[in-house]
Parts: sequence; C-alpha cells; structure tokens
Amino acid sequence: MRSTRRCSRNGCPRQAVATLTYVYNESTAVVGPLAAFAEPHTYDLCEPHARSLTAPRGWDVVRHEGEFEPPPPSTDDLVALAEAVREAARPAPPRPPEDDQASPQHHPQQTGRRGHLRVIPPNH
Repeated sequence: MRSTRRCSRNGCPRQAVATLTYVYNESTAVVGPLAAFAEPHTYDLCEPHARSLTAPRGWDVVRHEGEFEPPPPSTDDLVALAEAVREAARPAPPRPPEDDQASPQHHPQQTGRRGHLRVIPPNH
C-alpha cells in the first residue's frame, strides 16, 4: 500500500526507519527517526544499520534513544489506492461488433494508469 523507503546500505532490502545526517562542521553523525521526506545528503537506514552505525575516528555519533518505528501510511497513499480500485472496478466500454468477413485484428492489452499505480486487466 505504501511506497516504502528502503535502507540506503548497499544490498539491504529492509524498510527504512531512521535517517542519518552528517554535520560536517561539528564532525558528528546524527541518527534519528525517519524524516518525513527523503532529502539530499541524508541516508535512510533500517533498524539494524541505524543501531550499529559507527562514525569515522574523531567523529561523534548522536543516536535516537527511543524505538525506531516505520511511518504510518499517508493519506495520499490511501487516496491513490482508493482511486486505483475505483478505476479497476469500472466496467469496460462495449466493443464494436467484429465483421465476420474481415480479417481478425489484434487488439493489444490496454492498461490504465493513475499516478504511480497501474491497473492491469485480467487475461481473457
């Protein structure tokens, strides 16, 4: 239902629950709850990577002390899903009758598109 953000670590398929930000002028790495939006120069981390992060020598790590929890679904996600379901439930427009004398024509499968969701019709 939700377009989840994944951990930024290479090869990690887990869902992100924390955001890592480097404060270069203070030589500090800050690991906090997942930011509302992905920002440039920040890194989304899953819980194991957020808890085990180490900083370069001479740097400090400031880490969120509470639990890391995945964000709840947003209203936008729910609205997009509801619209996709409504669109998929609409009856297909009637097809014009095919002439028996004419050669059969190939009708490619059509897909509906709403935002980042795609409606794929069942095979007939």
